[in-house]
Amino acid sequence: MAKRVVVDQETCIGCGTCAGLCPDIFELDETLGKSQVIRPEGGDNACIEEAIASCPVQAISWED
Repeated sequence: MAKRVVVDQETCIGCGTCAGLCPDIFELDETLGKSQVIRPEGGDNACIEEAIASCPVQAISWED
């Protein structure tokens, strides 16, 4: 089974860094003020890894 990328909604502060880096994978939900994954199956793994590394609160991770 493939890994999926997830955003921990409890931890996310809605800074939008991930959506700025990987707009094909993440978007900022204007209503919630949080980031969400719009392609859980992933995409550009290098981009996703950069988003994980750039998240100031470590809210993004891979899930089995």
